[in-house]
Amino acid sequence: MIHIALPKGRLGEKAYALFEQAGYVCPSIREENRKLIFENQETQVRYFWAKPTDVPVYVERGAADIGIAGKDILLEYAPDVYELGDLGMGRCRMCVAGPSAFRDSQDSTLRVATKFPNITKNYYAAKSRQIDVIELHGSIELAPIVGLSDVIVDIVETGSTLRENDLSVLETIVPISARFIANRAAYKFKYNEIRKMSEAIFALCKGDAT
Repeated sequence: MIHIALPKGRLGEKAYALFEQAGYVCPSIREENRKLIFENQETQVRYFWAKPTDVPVYVERGAADIGIAGKDILLEYAPDVYELGDLGMGRCRMCVAGPSAFRDSQDSTLRVATKFPNITKNYYAAKSRQIDVIELHGSIELAPIVGLSDVIVDIVETGSTLRENDLSVLETIVPISARFIANRAAYKFKYNEIRKMSEAIFALCKGDAT
């Protein structure tokens, strides 16, 4: 049986629809209930819902054989998993954003508010730019508006929230999308099953298998 960790929410629902199309159906997951684990002995799959940031943890530690995780989460937490390919879903960008008139000055430390401190530190370290990382968990856009930070680093999908708050994208750090990941041991011992599954999934989606 293949154990699959899906992220709660719209991305997870889209991902399950792909598995379903590929023949890995599990009817109980479509039922109205509060269950977290669903399995189908006939198709030999066992799904469970997890918080998006937790999916790589379940996969890395072997509670799940495979999972679906955003590239932002993989970059931020650097889990020890195999990244089998890009599913092409949930496309967006990790960006630096701030007031349109903002111009960075090397004369002072740049204050950056973000939910992604590791991505932020790595990005600016590569530019040899000294920064003060302000880690927040709510509406990041508020930080430069009230003077808490100079800029923010966050995920941008349409940019509408930025525009409504008189902010704009200043730099694009990296494109983000959903990735198909696997536990290293499971990939070795369940190689044939996992490869067959991944090939079926990537044949249906607009992503790229590795």
